[in-house]
Amino acid sequence: MSAIMGCNTAYGKKRVVTKKSSPRKMNLYANLSHKRKTKKDLKARKRAEYLATLPKHPVKRFFARMHPRRVAGYWFSRKGGMMLLKIVGVLVLVGVLTIGSLFAYYRRDLNSIRPSELAKRVQTTVTKYYDRNGQLLWEDKGDGDYKLVVKSDQINPYMKEATVAIEDRDFYNHRGVSPTGLARAAFNNASGGSTQGGSTLTQQLVKQVFFSDESQDRGLSGVPRKIKELILAIEVERMYDKDQILTLYLNESPYGGRRNGVESGAQTYFGKSANDLSLPEAALLAAIPNQPGLYDPYNEAGHEALIARQHKVLDSMRETGKITQKEADDAKAYDVIANIKPQVNTNENIKAPHFVLEVRKQLEKELGKATVGRGGLTVKTTLDLKAQEAAEKAVATGAGMLKNYGADNLSLSSVDVKTGQIIAMVGSVDYNKDIYGQQNSATSPLEPGSSIKPIADYAPLFKQREGTNYAPGSILKDENINSIYCAGSTSSCSLNNYTRRFYGNVPIRQSLAGSLNIPAVKAMQINGVEDSLKTARDLGDSSYCTDNNNAGLSAAIGGGCTVKQVEHTNAYASLARGGSYKPLAYVLEVRNASNEVLKKWEDPKAKQVVDPQVAYMLSSILSDASARSITFGSQGSSYGFVVPNVWTASKTGTTENGNGQAKDSWFMNYSPAVATGVWMGNHDGKPLGSSDNSVVRRVSNDYTAAVHTQVYQPAKQWTPNQQITRPDGMKDLVINGKKDIYPSWYDQKTAATAVKMTFDSVSKKKATDCTPEGARVELSVTKTTDPITKKDAYIAPDGYDASKDDDKHKCDDIKPSVTVTVTKSGSNVTITANATQGTNPLTSLKISVGDTVVADVPVSGSGSYSATTTVTGPQTITATLQDSALYSASGSQQYSP
Repeated sequence: MSAIMGCNTAYGKKRVVTKKSSPRKMNLYANLSHKRKTKKDLKARKRAEYLATLPKHPVKRFFARMHPRRVAGYWFSRKGGMMLLKIVGVLVLVGVLTIGSLFAYYRRDLNSIRPSELAKRVQTTVTKYYDRNGQLLWEDKGDGDYKLVVKSDQINPYMKEATVAIEDRDFYNHRGVSPTGLARAAFNNASGGSTQGGSTLTQQLVKQVFFSDESQDRGLSGVPRKIKELILAIEVERMYDKDQILTLYLNESPYGGRRNGVESGAQTYFGKSANDLSLPEAALLAAIPNQPGLYDPYNEAGHEALIARQHKVLDSMRETGKITQKEADDAKAYDVIANIKPQVNTNENIKAPHFVLEVRKQLEKELGKATVGRGGLTVKTTLDLKAQEAAEKAVATGAGMLKNYGADNLSLSSVDVKTGQIIAMVGSVDYNKDIYGQQNSATSPLEPGSSIKPIADYAPLFKQREGTNYAPGSILKDENINSIYCAGSTSSCSLNNYTRRFYGNVPIRQSLAGSLNIPAVKAMQINGVEDSLKTARDLGDSSYCTDNNNAGLSAAIGGGCTVKQVEHTNAYASLARGGSYKPLAYVLEVRNASNEVLKKWEDPKAKQVVDPQVAYMLSSILSDASARSITFGSQGSSYGFVVPNVWTASKTGTTENGNGQAKDSWFMNYSPAVATGVWMGNHDGKPLGSSDNSVVRRVSNDYTAAVHTQVYQPAKQWTPNQQITRPDGMKDLVINGKKDIYPSWYDQKTAATAVKMTFDSVSKKKATDCTPEGARVELSVTKTTDPITKKDAYIAPDGYDASKDDDKHKCDDIKPSVTVTVTKSGSNVTITANATQGTNPLTSLKISVGDTVVADVPVSGSGSYSATTTVTGPQTITATLQDSALYSASGSQQYSP
């Protein structure tokens, strides 16, 4: 291009004008750059123009920009729309990341929760107690919620359909979470309708099982729970099919009060299983879980709301096509509330209540209260329901007699000898009796009285020991030992027998069978109190005297110390087992809701406490009716002591209060199969009106006869009149004319010395200077030294008493006299004896000619007595007279033909 030169006249300078060159062709990128620049400039210009329309003051400018028209214009512009899309995209991304992070975070807390084990968590919480033969004793529903779990095919289809219709119509379509359900609930709640939850049945199940203890109304604290709930619901749907989930839900849901699970509700309200529910009943139950407190059928205030909810369930079932309109109308017309069963006490149907509740107490100690409290256990106990029924019947008979004896309570315990298992227990006259019915006297501490003697006194006494050994034939003199027994006592003290008399040198067989106190105390003193108590505890009376370590010798007669009846019975069972101890057993097996064995009884090895010969000697004494007659007389052979066709060993026991009044009455007995203890008294410890033991003997007699013939004989565990087996080593000895049994270690030579002693054959006591020669008899007696008094004691043959002097004869007694006269009459001779009676009645008169007795005339008093005979040659004719005291007199005359 050419340049044009010119001058700037205004400034006096030259102006050079350059001539434009011809246009050049531009490339594509240069053009795009130019367009961008143009767009940018255009945007800048528009922005500048926009800002120019705004006030320059910052505050006024801000409010001008916030004008609704300006804001609306922006968001409805293309630029505003793009901005909105960007914001939404960012929010969605942040939300996804946040939710994902929360899911990942809270999933860590779910490691300990295994959805695969959901079914194990939905288990029966009712513990069932059975007897040894599988008979149901009690369903323990606990103190809190309880549930019975059943299988799917044990639930009526109506129940399933009603629940789905009212709780989750989309149940069969979703996979654990229902977005439509959540949206519907949110819309309904936002629009002011009745509050609805968006949780599916699966979510509700998860909530009930895994989060029942977590708060649902704590603001943000509910978010973590909800997230966990959603995760688990999805997992549960993946692992279980719909029918399984629905069944688990029905088994877990609350149905009012303490009842969880549809089976619990069905049985409680309608007395039937869930499988037998009718349509109106199923609809009623399906209505309850929504508000179980309000809709509880036993809550009368909520009946109107409950029926309204039931009708809603029926309408929902009709809407979903599960029932027809007519079926819905018929179900609504049925008065279901009127057919609800009355509410009952959870203990109302319990059998053997004292025993079963004791079992629960034992299990709480062994398995823990938490395990027992959770329930779901199946407990097979040692109890035999037939034996229990026999025991309850016997106690009921005894209860009818109590009033006559000033008592109000009874208890009975029975133990299987072979195993130590409790087969029957009655803790009071009536479990439902006010004030004391639920008190279990079978496990309460009671004073045993004389029933402790075989266990604490004579079992240790009969043990083999250095020096003198003892056996049923040994003597422990029954005498006044107050100076020994009461030594050191600061209060009034005396030791007497029940009969308030002393019996002298009687063998232990009679002392124990007749329940004499002094020989029993001597026995404990020989043993030592500590050894006596240890033996008693080892035999089974584990609690004996643990409440009074200072009882001393009073423990020998059951005074000042207590024992539990069931333990005491087991101690007698130890004697029946031949002196071996086995612990008491209440339970055979315990299984949890998963059928796992938590506890199983295994026959323990018996502990030999005393030699079998010791136990056998005690059994021999306690079964000897003649031996107990020393104090019991003919009563010792009556009911209780003697049970028809059942061999038993038995012992009574009576305690007294401080005023000498009877307080407790006991009767213990055992056979080779069963040991039984019966107690009678007043629940508050008041004295009895009578010390007679007729009631406890009657109860024991009735139960013992029944349990052997109705339980043990049919099971071939006992045969009529079966006795304790005599152990090897026992020997029969005759000492001083008395036959008895002795252990193998008994040495007669070291135990006693044989000496001669003269007795009066009339009084059977020791002869004195006044004893006539005709009444004197020399016998061999055994001399022993009493281990307590250190006095010599003489054991005479049966019928003779070496401890007392002849009291039949006195030195000033008038003796009888007799004279004889002889009169010849032809070839015969008449002999006349003139008898004169002394102090005692005459008994006999003998007339002799030479050495021949020609007449033996019974006489009863003074008078002349004649006899006619033939006498040849010179003879001495004699008349001999004797009275009842064996005083004698004679008179004679010489006769020549």
